[in-house]
Amino acid sequence: MDAVYIATPPKFHEAYAIAAMQAGKPVYVEKPMGLDVAACERMGAYSKQTGVPLVIAHYRRALPLFLEVKKLIDTKAIGDIISVRIEMLKYDSGLLDPVENWRIDPSLSGGGYFYDLAPHQLDLVFYFFGKAKSYQGQSFNKANLYKAEDTVTGEIELENGIQFKGDWCFCVDKGEETDIFEITGSMGKISFPVFGHTITLTTGDKEEQIHFEPPKHNQQNFIEKIVGYLNGVGENPCSAEDALQSMRVMQAFVYGNS
Repeated sequence: MDAVYIATPPKFHEAYAIAAMQAGKPVYVEKPMGLDVAACERMGAYSKQTGVPLVIAHYRRALPLFLEVKKLIDTKAIGDIISVRIEMLKYDSGLLDPVENWRIDPSLSGGGYFYDLAPHQLDLVFYFFGKAKSYQGQSFNKANLYKAEDTVTGEIELENGIQFKGDWCFCVDKGEETDIFEITGSMGKISFPVFGHTITLTTGDKEEQIHFEPPKHNQQNFIEKIVGYLNGVGENPCSAEDALQSMRVMQAFVYGNS
């Protein structure tokens, strides 16, 4: 079975995905799923209406590091989960022209670098811990280098009572860069970079580091799951409804509407 992979800027995801589904072709679309929540809802509704499969590229779900984190959570390696924290601070590389860098043009990307990188992080929150009960956040343009937000903060209360807090800033000094996903439990802590390769597991006075070699291609494991799904083996590895969770939260954090 042939499928269509859509890896354009998010502005074009909806039109291309629906055109492909109209032709009867399953669609694999990059994250963020679309320009905004409304576009994503229309894509998901069309897939549901026609029965043509739609999969969203939250491929970190299938990488060994994040599968190990999920296993540690599910086996209560750090006890009951109390809170989750993400901190991402990044230096702007200097590619500021929206013509050359569509990621900082909200009309093409939906937002700034937050819309490009946070989908990976927020999707993992929901993959690990389930659905959101409520969420709120704020965004700012601190450096005024481009139209999009460069600083975002937000909080989520998950349905299981776990509290989440996230901070993102894309205008820090190069020496201040940070990528932390930290899970605190009643018996310890799990921390790791979403864009790195090492888990740090802390229980009591013991600290263990677990290193992972990434696959040759980051999406390889996830695509294998998609192939199985399209051939009738297994479930959709990331449905439109799955991806809509992070889209709704991102839109609320940046634009104040859920």
